[in-house]
Amino acid sequence: MVTHEDVRTLALALPDTREDGPLVFSVRNGDKYKGIAWPWRERVHPRKPRVVNHDVLAVRVADLDAKELLLLSDPDTFFTEPHYDGYPAVLVRLGRVTRTALRGLLQQACAAQAPKSARGRPARKTTATAPAARRKAATRSPRT
Repeated sequence: MVTHEDVRTLALALPDTREDGPLVFSVRNGDKYKGIAWPWRERVHPRKPRVVNHDVLAVRVADLDAKELLLLSDPDTFFTEPHYDGYPAVLVRLGRVTRTALRGLLQQACAAQAPKSARGRPARKTTATAPAARRKAATRSPRT
C-alpha cells in the first residue's frame, strides 16, 4: 500500500517536478509545466460534479499502447474509465500498487512529459540546413 506521503516523496524526487496542489504533480517542459499525476475525480452521480477519490491516482503514460499493457498486466491495480478513453493516462489504486511500481510509473510519466531534449533523444535537425552544412564541411580544405 502506498500512502499520499509516499506519492509526494516519489514524485518530488524526480528532476524538475513540482506539486501544484494536493497530489497534483507536473514536470517542467520549456517554459511550461505538464501534468504527470493527479488525484482521480470520480463521477459518483451523473448530475453532480466529480468528487476526488483519495484512494486512486491518475498517472500519465507514454502512449495508448503503454496504457493498454498496464491495464492488461494487473487489472486489480490499474484501471480506466470512459473519461480517459483515448487519453494516455491510467488510474492506479494506491492500496494495491507497490512503491517500486509507482516509482517506475512516475519516472515514465516524467519522461513522457519532459522536453524531447531531456528524454535522451537527439534533437532533430532540419533537412534544409543539415545536408548543406555537411557538404560545406566536406569541401573545405584542411588548414595547415
